[in-house]
Amino acid sequence: MQRWVRLKQWLPAIAWAIVITAASTDTFSANHTSTFIIPVLHWLFPHASLATLERMHFFMRKSAHFVEFFVLSGILLRALKGEEREWRFRWAIWAFVIAAGYSALDEFHQSFVPSRTASSWDSLLDTTGGAAAQIALGLWAWLRGKGGDS
Repeated sequence: MQRWVRLKQWLPAIAWAIVITAASTDTFSANHTSTFIIPVLHWLFPHASLATLERMHFFMRKSAHFVEFFVLSGILLRALKGEEREWRFRWAIWAFVIAAGYSALDEFHQSFVPSRTASSWDSLLDTTGGAAAQIALGLWAWLRGKGGDS
């Protein structure tokens, strides 16, 4: 029974990692996402030039890197702490390390997808999202008086 409880705590992180991996496929390459994102942006900003719309598309895609790993890092912290109510620095470090490792693995995966490009800059952006989540969650715990010692 204890194993099932621990597995249930990890299921959201596993599911989110699967979402990240799916987003790293050809289906979500820049060429494919531009076919629906740029028309929506054009509808929202009818006077914007194509170059501006393409920059907005690029920014949205890069923002997704940050957000995906911000969320993953937060979910990992939740899985690591289990039933504990307090925040611990060691859990934050482990959540960050796992998210950063998964980021590198995700970029490695993209190196095998012809329509994608593996980029250490994207991995750095992912890792920054993971770090930002841990900083935000640590600050939140500290403000609420729920921060533990180690």
